[in-house]
Amino acid sequence: MTDWFARPVLHVTDVAASLRFYVDRLGFTSPWRHDEEGKVRVAQVDRQGCAIILADTWPEKIGKGLLFISLNVEPATREAAIAALDGLRAELEAKGVAVEEGSWGYRLLVVDDPDGNQLFFNYPSETALDAKEDKDKYRGSSLRSE
Repeated sequence: MTDWFARPVLHVTDVAASLRFYVDRLGFTSPWRHDEEGKVRVAQVDRQGCAIILADTWPEKIGKGLLFISLNVEPATREAAIAALDGLRAELEAKGVAVEEGSWGYRLLVVDDPDGNQLFFNYPSETALDAKEDKDKYRGSSLRSE
């Protein structure tokens, strides 16, 4: 069997500025970048198995990306998953990243990059009662609280 390796492309206005955000504020590393005429045009960022390509090659697609990211925790318990997400939120907010609550049938953490591309981090599935309470708490758009 052959394994697949996927890297989504997020379209950005300024790859160098996006690299600073993803590396300095979100904790990614950058294993490679492609420059043309002294300007970064495409780069990859990685964090804990999550690889993203940042590119300025299709301006009409800037800010329209959405990436769904799950945190795999050990032990694989609801409590460990919640603790990991709460820890990630604290880490990002300490670096000045705006983190919003959201919902997509269940609770999310939502981070927008400088161009409006969104990263969704999902909390573990919840019971119907929890989901109703979340819906009441995070009422607004289907993706983000208002």
